[in-house]
Amino acid sequence: MKLLTEFVSFNDIEVVKEIITEGEEKKKEYYLKGPFLEAGTVNRNGRKYMLETLQREVTSFYENKIKPNRSLGELDHPPEPTINLDRVSHLITGLEMRENVGYGVAKLLDTPMGRIAKSLVDEGILLGMSTRGVGTLDGDEVKDDYTLITVDIVADPSAKSAFVEGVLENKDFIVGKDGEIVEAAIKTLKKKLDKKSNKFEHKAVSELTLQYMLEFIKEIDNNNN
Repeated sequence: MKLLTEFVSFNDIEVVKEIITEGEEKKKEYYLKGPFLEAGTVNRNGRKYMLETLQREVTSFYENKIKPNRSLGELDHPPEPTINLDRVSHLITGLEMRENVGYGVAKLLDTPMGRIAKSLVDEGILLGMSTRGVGTLDGDEVKDDYTLITVDIVADPSAKSAFVEGVLENKDFIVGKDGEIVEAAIKTLKKKLDKKSNKFEHKAVSELTLQYMLEFIKEIDNNNN
């Protein structure tokens, strides 16, 4: 599966600032509200999502990420589908489908990246929201195996997602039955082989490679059964 990211136009994103009083202190909270995703039309990246697919994924995201307070997003897209805690900038507090558009709310957090996003908002910089997920393509249509990972904050991709198309989509990922991304297992396999290759002869390393590959395949098979 490929990592797919989709950008939403700035003009539709509303910035809301709220003053919260805690005792004698006043704290300013920032929210980004508006359309986070869209189905049924070809987007800026030349891709189209089926309505049924996004309806399912929005419902799943709400139940499995928003309700348990795990719906974190990052400032700009990373080159992998996993959430990097050191780059988290916001918490998605709402996401629902209205006809073919998914409307969401993102609260900027008091993290290093969240504070950067707040500073950009205060300086009048326009920010946009961009979904991050994994799936496969059939021509320009995203197939029904698509899984929504999160929605990130991005700046205008002036080269029409050149970074996304050139880096992110060149990488393959496997999604288990519970939605976990299995690319971490591949990294673990590589670390094991790198560590052993300095201690054993070529034949022994080949045997270890086979052993680890069989364990890895068994793990993937268990995740999908």
